[in-house]
Parts: sequence; structure tokens; C-alpha cells
Amino acid sequence: MLDASEIPPTYGMPPGVVIGVIAGGNKAITTPVENAEDDEEQGWNDLKEHKITEKDVVVGVAASGTTPYVIGALRHCQENNIVTGSIVCNPDADVSKVANHPIEVIVGPEFVTGSTRMKSGTAQKLVLNMISTSVMIQLGRVEGNRMVNMQLTNDKLIDRGTRMIMERTGITDYEKAKKLLIEKGSVKLAIDAVLI
Repeated sequence: MLDASEIPPTYGMPPGVVIGVIAGGNKAITTPVENAEDDEEQGWNDLKEHKITEKDVVVGVAASGTTPYVIGALRHCQENNIVTGSIVCNPDADVSKVANHPIEVIVGPEFVTGSTRMKSGTAQKLVLNMISTSVMIQLGRVEGNRMVNMQLTNDKLIDRGTRMIMERTGITDYEKAKKLLIEKGSVKLAIDAVLI
């Protein structure tokens, strides 16, 4: 959920391109809905609410690799010709068996036994970051190592964008670069307006 929520502001992608779905729904983000992950049909039902098609890719995340919610969702995706991946932290996990592209990040026993929010959750977040960043680079949402399509939602990001424009275009007047950024709405469009 966290990785998906960062895609629009970081890369300027419209909401809904990358979505996070969690057993128990959005309520489960702040309040545990423990038994929700035991329903093997609900994951697919939740995906259908987003009008999923064979043009989508679904990545199932389950630290143990045994979560019925994730297994059922991936199984239904495969039945509907939807490409699947998985990220688990146990070898030869059940979830891996229903994913076209399984990733098994073996982190070893947790410091607090059974509390997968520690090593497993951290490792899975790193893998998700790698996947989403790679996809955004492939889609042209990054130039070099710059977030040229970020949303200009606060002063810090406007300042960062202004400095990127100055660096890339040779504009030396901060206020001129900032005005151009605000006028064009993105670093990429501002740079293109000067260089093309």
C-alpha cells in the first residue's frame, strides 16, 4: 500500500495505475482485520473491483507464502491470463507456485518469532521499491536519476524542481526557472520547453 501510494507524487502517474489491495480493505491499513487473509476468494473479488484485465500485472505479497487471500487471488489471475508475480520470505512457498514470476527473499527467522513486519516486511518493501522504480524508469518517468515528473505539492519539491531545471538548462536565475516550472507544471515539460 505504501509503495503504491508514493507512485503519483514521486513519478506523476495518475492514481489507479499502481494500486495496493490488502486483505480486510483500507480499514486494515490502520486496524488489523486478521481473519480477512484466510478467505481464498476475497483477494480475487477485491481485484475485480478495480476492473482488472489481462493488461495488468498482479504481485502477491505474503511473508510466509501461505496466505490464502494472496494464493486465491493469484490463482484466479492465472486462470484469467493475467501475469502474476509474488514476493515471499520462505523457500518453495505455496504462493510462489501460483506466480509466473516468484521472488523469494530468504531473510531467516524474525527477531520476534512470527512478527513478519520486521525483516520480512522490510525486505518485501525493498523489492517492491525496486520493481516500481524499474517500471517507472522504463515508462520514461525518470531521466537520469531525477524525478522529472514529480507532483509539485510543496515548497521543498518546487525548490528541488527549480534547481533541476537550472542544472539541466543552464538558466542561472532561480526565479525565472521557478516561474517556468510553475507555468509548465513539471520539471520535464519545463526542461523540454527550453531545450527542444
